[in-house]
Amino acid sequence: MAFVAVLESDLRALSAEARRRYPAVKDGAEHAILKLRSLSSPSEIAHNEDILRIFLMACEVRSVKLSVIGLSCLQKLISHDAVAPSALKEILSTLKDHAEMADESVQLKTLQTILIIYQSRLHPDNEDNMAQALGICLRLLENNRSSDSVRNTAAATFRQAVALVFDHMVCAESLPVGKFGSGGYTSRTSSVTVDINRNINRSECQSLEHEFISGGPSLMRETLTKAGKLGLRLLEDLTALAAVQFGYVSTLFKGRLRLIYSSLFFPIMWLSSEPWFHMSRKDCLDAQQVLRHQICSLLMTSLRTNAELEGEAGEPSFRRLVLRSVAHIIRLYSSSLITECEVFLSMLVKVTSMDLPLWHQILVLEILRGFCVEARTLRILFQNFDMHPKNTNVVEGMVKALARVVSSLQVQETSEESLAAVAGMFSSKAKGIEWSLDNDASNAAVLVASEAHAITLAVEGLLGVVFTVATLTDEAMDVGELESPRCDSDIPAKCSGKTALLCISMVDSLWLTILDALSLILSRSQGEAIVLEILKGYQAFTQACGVLHAVEPLNSFLASLCKFTVNIPSEAERRSNALQSPGSRRSEPLVDQRDSIVLTPKNVQALRTLFNIAHRLHNMLGPSWVLVLETLAALDRAIHSPHAATQEVSTTVSKLTRESSGQYSDFNVLSSLNSQLFESSALMHISAVKSLLCALCELSHQCIPGTSSGFGQASNQKVGSISFSVEKMISILVSNLHRVEPLWDQIVTYFLELTNSSNQHLRNMALDALDQSICAVLGSDRFQEYIPSKPHTASDDMETINSELRSLECSVISPLRVLYFSSQSTDGCVGALKILLHVLERHGEKLHYSWPDILEMLRCVADASEKDLVTLGFQSLRVIMNDGLSTIPADCLHVCIDVTGAYSAQKTELNISLTAIGLLWTTTDFIAKGLLHGPAEEIEVMDMNSTAKQMDDERKEEQTLNFADKFDNQSPLMNRVDSDRLLFSVFSLLQKLAGDERPEVFSVRNSAVRTLFQTLGSHGQKLSKSMWEDCLWKYVFPILDRASHMAETSSKDEWQGKELGTRGGKAVHMLIHHSRNTAQKQWDETLVLVLGGIARLLRSFFPFLRILSNFSSGWESLLLFVKNSILHGSKEVALAAINCLQTTVNSHSSKGNLPMPYLQSVLDVYECVLQKSPNYSDNAASKVKQEILHGLGELYVQAQMMFDDGTYKQLLGIILLVVKQSKINNDNFEVEFGHVPPVQRMMLEILPLLRPAGHIPAMWLLLLQELLHYLPRPDSPKEDNEDEADLMIKPETPNGIVSKSPNKTEASSLGTGSPTSIMAGIPSYLFAEKLIPLLVDLFLQAPAVEKYSIFPEVVQGLCRCMTSRRDSPDGTLWRSAVEGFNNILLDEVNKLPVNSGPDPTISKPAKIRVWKEVADVYEIFLVGYCGRALPSKSLSDIALKADEALEMTILNVLGDKILRAQIDAPADILQRLVLTLDRCASRTCSLPIETVELMPSHCSRFSLTCLQKLFSLSSCNSEANNWNSKRSEVSKISIMVLMDRCEQILNRFLIDENDIGERPLPSARLEEIIFILKELARLVIHPETASVLPLHPYLKEGLAEEDQDKRPHLLILFPSFCELVISREARVRELVQVLLRLIATELSLQKIGVTS
Repeated sequence: MAFVAVLESDLRALSAEARRRYPAVKDGAEHAILKLRSLSSPSEIAHNEDILRIFLMACEVRSVKLSVIGLSCLQKLISHDAVAPSALKEILSTLKDHAEMADESVQLKTLQTILIIYQSRLHPDNEDNMAQALGICLRLLENNRSSDSVRNTAAATFRQAVALVFDHMVCAESLPVGKFGSGGYTSRTSSVTVDINRNINRSECQSLEHEFISGGPSLMRETLTKAGKLGLRLLEDLTALAAVQFGYVSTLFKGRLRLIYSSLFFPIMWLSSEPWFHMSRKDCLDAQQVLRHQICSLLMTSLRTNAELEGEAGEPSFRRLVLRSVAHIIRLYSSSLITECEVFLSMLVKVTSMDLPLWHQILVLEILRGFCVEARTLRILFQNFDMHPKNTNVVEGMVKALARVVSSLQVQETSEESLAAVAGMFSSKAKGIEWSLDNDASNAAVLVASEAHAITLAVEGLLGVVFTVATLTDEAMDVGELESPRCDSDIPAKCSGKTALLCISMVDSLWLTILDALSLILSRSQGEAIVLEILKGYQAFTQACGVLHAVEPLNSFLASLCKFTVNIPSEAERRSNALQSPGSRRSEPLVDQRDSIVLTPKNVQALRTLFNIAHRLHNMLGPSWVLVLETLAALDRAIHSPHAATQEVSTTVSKLTRESSGQYSDFNVLSSLNSQLFESSALMHISAVKSLLCALCELSHQCIPGTSSGFGQASNQKVGSISFSVEKMISILVSNLHRVEPLWDQIVTYFLELTNSSNQHLRNMALDALDQSICAVLGSDRFQEYIPSKPHTASDDMETINSELRSLECSVISPLRVLYFSSQSTDGCVGALKILLHVLERHGEKLHYSWPDILEMLRCVADASEKDLVTLGFQSLRVIMNDGLSTIPADCLHVCIDVTGAYSAQKTELNISLTAIGLLWTTTDFIAKGLLHGPAEEIEVMDMNSTAKQMDDERKEEQTLNFADKFDNQSPLMNRVDSDRLLFSVFSLLQKLAGDERPEVFSVRNSAVRTLFQTLGSHGQKLSKSMWEDCLWKYVFPILDRASHMAETSSKDEWQGKELGTRGGKAVHMLIHHSRNTAQKQWDETLVLVLGGIARLLRSFFPFLRILSNFSSGWESLLLFVKNSILHGSKEVALAAINCLQTTVNSHSSKGNLPMPYLQSVLDVYECVLQKSPNYSDNAASKVKQEILHGLGELYVQAQMMFDDGTYKQLLGIILLVVKQSKINNDNFEVEFGHVPPVQRMMLEILPLLRPAGHIPAMWLLLLQELLHYLPRPDSPKEDNEDEADLMIKPETPNGIVSKSPNKTEASSLGTGSPTSIMAGIPSYLFAEKLIPLLVDLFLQAPAVEKYSIFPEVVQGLCRCMTSRRDSPDGTLWRSAVEGFNNILLDEVNKLPVNSGPDPTISKPAKIRVWKEVADVYEIFLVGYCGRALPSKSLSDIALKADEALEMTILNVLGDKILRAQIDAPADILQRLVLTLDRCASRTCSLPIETVELMPSHCSRFSLTCLQKLFSLSSCNSEANNWNSKRSEVSKISIMVLMDRCEQILNRFLIDENDIGERPLPSARLEEIIFILKELARLVIHPETASVLPLHPYLKEGLAEEDQDKRPHLLILFPSFCELVISREARVRELVQVLLRLIATELSLQKIGVTS
C-alpha cells in the first residue's frame, strides 16, 4: 500500500540522518522498517508500538532535523488512524517539549500536529489532554521569542481547535447539524434583494426561542455526554479568560484578547443554534446562565464607548468581533434576553449619532444593516420591542438612525463626491465585485469612500426594511390573512391577522421616514444600480401599502414616484415639492409641449416601476388611478412628441431619425409597457375596470373645454390627453370582450358624446374609436357561439345563449342607427356608413338579429341625393350580397333583392348601377345553391349530356319532371317555392333594366342582358322544365324581339358628347367612341349580347331544350333572325348571329346530340345567305364571309361523321362560292397589297380541316381536283405588273421536248360554275404559293387508290408552278412547287421498302403513267430551269445560295433516292432519267471556251454535281449488300452514258488546250477535267455493270478471272489518257499517271515486270 511505502521511505531518511550521531535512533529505524514490512494496514500499525516509538524517540533527541522528520511521520500516522488512542498523552508531552524549542520550523510542525490531533480520532476526550493541547497554542502565542508567523499560526490553531471541540460535541451528542453555524452574515458583494431572499429562506423555521419556551422536541437527553460537558466547561473557561484579559490588557498579552473573542465567537454561534435546544433542560439552563451573566456582561463592557479604549479593545478588528458577537446575541436571543438585547440595540443606535471614527460607525451600520435585511430578525425585533408598549421602539429608532445617515448628504461638503462613490459601490455590488480603493489613494479619497460606505449601508438598511415589509405582506397573503391584489372578489375593509397587523404597524410607523430618505437619495443619485435598487424599494413598499389598504402611504409613494417619471419644467417642479394628500390631484400639466423632453435612465426606470405597481395593484388603486393616468398621458405625449429624446441623444434629432435609431429602444419598451398595462385589465375585478374607465373619462373631461378655442400648444396637449383616454378605453374594451356587457354602455356613451364635439379632430377620433369598438366586440369569441335554433328542438340553455347574443348584437349595432338618423351634419352620416361598411367587411357573417335595421338604413341611403352617401351605402350592400347572403335569414332575402334593385335603378352614379346588377347575379348564385342542397346531403348536379341521351327514349316527359323531384328536401332557410319566387324577381328586375331606352344608361342595359344570360347559363341545370319554359317565352325571346325591334327602329344620327366648355367661342364636347355614337349602334351592341347569351344557353342545354314544347318553332324563328341579321344587320350583329349557330352545332354535333335536320338547316341558311348576297364588297361583308368559312370548317371537323357525299358536296360548293365571290370584288388585291385576300386566306386555313372522312373516300378525288384548278394552267394569266394582268404563261419546251399532259378526269362544277371560269378570276401566284403545301399535304393523306388516280394531275400542276421560275426567279411559287414535288416523290420512295410486293390495288399502267409524268418534270425543270445563268443582280446572294441548295436537293432526290430505289418504272423511263442527268452534266463541256469563261460558278457546280450523280449511279462501292436487279439496270445505263460523257470531256479538253496556246484554261474547264480524272480513279463498278462495256472478249475473260476491285471502264478511255500525258497542266499529268498505273494493275502488267 502507498501509506506503508511512504512510512518506509521516511524511516530510511530517519536512519540516514541519525546514522552517525544517534545510533540508537538508527537501529530503531531499521528495526521499524523490518516490522513495517510485516504490516499491511493502519490498524495493524496502530497495534504495534514499535513504529510509533521510533518516531517519538527521534523527537526526544531534540535535533531539529530529526524532530521535523519525527513530527511529519507522526502527522501521517495520526491522519491515517495508525496510532492507538492510548498514546495521545505521550504524544502531547512530546509536542509540549518541542513547543519550547527555538526553531521556527519545529514550532510550526508542532502546531500542525496539534490541529491534526483535533481533526482525527485522537481528539482529546478529557479536560487534561484538552488543556495541554490548547496550552501549547497559548504558550507559543504568548512567547515573546516566537516569530509573527508562529504567533499567527498559534492563534489560528487555537481558534480552529476550539471550533473542532464544539463540532466534536455536536457529533457526540448526535445532534442535527442543519443550521449549526449559520451566522446570518451576508457578503458585501450581494445586493439587498439577494440578501432578503436568502434570509427569507433562513427564516422559514420557527423561532428558536419559541421552540425553547414550548418545551422543544421530544429528543431531550437526561444528561450530557462527556464531550458535551467538556465543551460547556471550555465555554466557561473562555468567557472567564476573556473577562480577565479585558480587565487587564498589557503588552505581554497583546493579541490574546482578540484571540479569545474570536474563539468565543464560535461557541456563541453554537449556543445560538438549534442543536443546543436538543440538550437536557438543566444543561440548557446552565448554558443560558453563562450566556446571560458572563457573555452578555462581557459584551456590554466591550461595547462601551464613553471612555478612551487602549490596546486591542480600540482596534477595528476587535470591535468587529465584539459587534458580530453582539449581533448574534440580538439576532437569536432577542426574545429570551429582552433587556440585554434592548440595551445592545440602544447602544448601537446611539453610536450612529456619536462623534466617533467613521470606521466605528461603519461597523455599527453593518450590524444594523444586517438586522434590516433579515426579515425574521426584524420581525422579532418589531414584535418584541416596537409593538410592546413597555419596550423601546428600537426598529423605529434604527430606521431613523439610518435615515439620519442618509440625510447627512445635505450638510456634507463632499456630498457630490460621496454620491458618486455610493453609486459606484452599488454598481460594483450589482456586478458582484468587491468595491475597494486604490492603494495610493489620498486621505480625502479615503474620507469620501468612508462616508459613501456609511451612506451605502444606511440605504441598504432602509431598503432592507422595505423589502422586509413586502416579504411579511406576502407571507400574510400566503396564510390567508390578506387578499391578493389580483383576486376577483371584493377586498375586505379591515385586516385582522397577526402578520397583517404587524405589517400595518410597521408601515404606519416607518413609511414617512423611509419615504423622506429614499426620495432624497433618489433625487440626488444618477447611478443606474442605486436608482434601480431604490426603485425596487419604492415598488415593494407601494405594493405592500396597496395590499394593506394604507391609502395615505400609497398615494404619497405614488406621488413621489411620479415626480421621477417625466422631466417637468423647473417651475412646475418647485410647485410640486410638497406631498399631496390622498384625495388631491396634480392640476398642472406634467409636460409642456413647448419644452424639450429628455427622459433620463432614472426616468425610464421610474416609469417601469410605476408600470409594475399599476400591474400589481390594479384592483386596489381606485381613485389613485388619476395620478397614474396623468403620468401615463404625459408619457404618451412624450413618446409621440418630435421633441422627446433620451438623455444620450440630442433633442434636435428628428422624430423619424429617433424612431429608426437603436438608441431609442426605451421609447419602444415604454410604449409596450403602457399598452400592456391596459391590456391587463382583463385580470381586474369589474369594479376596478369601471374605476379605471371613470378615471379616463375624468381625465378627458378635464381637457375637453380647452380644445374648442385656439390651436396653441395647450390645446394640442389637451387633445393629446383626450386621444390617450380614447385609445386606452379601446384597449380596455378589447381586453374585456368576455365581459363586455357591463362596460359597453359606459364606453359607447362617451364616444357618442365626443362625436358632437365642435373640434373636427375629436369627432374623427370618436368615429374611429366607435368603429374599432364595434368591430372588436363582434370579432370576439362570444359571437362564435351562435347556433341557429330549429323549431321544437332548441333547448332552454341554447335559447338563453341566443337571447343574450340577440341583446348584445342589437346593442352593438344600435349606435350606428342612432348616429345616422340623429346626426345633423353629413360628416356624422358618412361616419356611420363607414363604420357599417367596416363592420360588414370584417364581421358581417356573425350578424343574425340586426339585419332588418341594417337593410332599412341602406334602403334609405339609396334614395339620398348626396353621392358620397350613396357610394358608401352601396359598398356596404356589396359586402352583404357578396359575402353575407348565407348568414342572412330567409325572410330578409327578398328585402336584399329589393334594396339591390333600388341601387341598380338609382341615377346618382352609373358605376353603382352596373355593380348592383352584378350583385343580382351573385344573388342568383346563392339562390341556385339552395335549389340543390338539402339539410342532410348534397344532391348531385345533373349531367346534361347523359340526360340528353335518356331524353330520346319513351320516358322523356317523365324524366323531365324529375327535375322537380330533386328538391323535396328543402333547406331550413329556403324552400323550393321561395327559391323560384326569388329567381323570378331577379329575372324581372333584369328584364326591366334590359329594356331601358335611355341612351345614357345603355351600359346598364347591356350589363342586365349579360347578367340574365350568365345566370341562366350557370344555373340552368338546376331549373325545372316549367321554369325553363317560363324563362324562354317570358324573358329570353321577348328580350331578343325587343332588342331587334329597337335596333331596326332606332335613330342613326350621331350624338355629341357632354359639353365640357368653350374654346374660341365654340362648344367643346366630350368625345364618344364611333362604335356607340348612335342609338342604333348601342342597340346593336345589346343585340350582340342577346345573341351571345342565347348561344351560351343552346351550347349548354340544347339536348334538354329541344324536348320542350314549341322549341322547334323557336328554333325556326332563331334561324330566320340569323338569316336576316346576316343579310341586313351590321357586321357585329351578323357575326354574333353566325356565332350563335356555330356554337350550337359545334358543341353538340360531335357528341351525337344534334339531329341531322338541325345540321342541314344550318347549311341551308349559309347557302341561302351567300346566294342572296353576291355583291358584298366592303370589309364587313368580307369579315362575315370569313366567319362563315371558319364556321364551316369547324362544323365539318365536329360533325364529319354526319356528312355523306351529298352533304360534303354542298359544303364544298358553299366554300367555292365564297371564294368565287371574293375574287369578283378583289381582282387586283394581290398586286395592290402584296398578300392573299382575307377570304382566300381563310379558305387556306380551313382546307386542312376538309379532308374527307373514312366513310366518303370518293370525295378525296373531288377535293384534290378542285384544288388543282387553283394552280397556274397553260392558259392562266400571270401578274408581271399591274397593266398586264392577263398575260398567259407559255409552255416550256426545254431542249426541244414538249411536255405533254395526259387526259384528265373532268371535275364536277358543283353547281358553282366551271373550273375554268372560277380559275379565270383567281390570282395565279400568291394564292397558289399558299395552296401548294396544303395540296401536297392533303395528297399525301389520301388513300392509295384515289392518290394514284390523281397523281399525274398533281405532278403536272406542280410542274406548271415549277416552270414559273424563268419569269419569276425571285418568286416563291416555283420553290414551293419544287419542295412539294420532292416531298411527294420522297413519300412514294420511302413507302416502297415497306411493301414486300406491288400493291394489287394499283394497276401497272397507272404506275407507268405516274413515272412518265415524273420523267417529264425532271426533263423540263432540270434541263430547262436549273443551273442556268440569271440576269445580274436579279437575286441576292442569300437567295442564290438558297436556290442552289434547292437545285441540289432535287438532284439528290433523283440521283440518291429515285434511281437507287426499286421503283416500278420501265427501262425507257429509267434511261430518260439518267439522260436528264447527262444533259445537265454536259453544259460545261458543250460550251465554247469563250462562253465557259463567262459562265457563273453555280452553273459549273450544278454540272459537276450531275456528273457526280452519274459516277455514283455507276459505282458499287457502298452497295454490295443492296445490289438488286433494278439497281443493276440503272448502273448499266449509267456506265454507258458516263463513258460517253467522259470521253467527250477529255477530247474537248485536248482541243481547247491546243486552241488557246499559251493562255490558261478557264477554271471551270480545268475543274471539270480534274474532277472526272479523280472520280475515274475512285470508280469501281459491279461485274454486271462491266458486262455492258464495249471491250474485246479476251479482255473480258481475263478481267473476269481477277478477284480484286474492277476498273475495266479505264480501258475504254485508255486512248484519251495516252493523249493527255503531254498536257501542259501538271495536275492533269499526275492524275493521268495514276490512271495509267491503275490500268496496268487492271491488266496485271505490274506482276510480269516484277517476275522478270
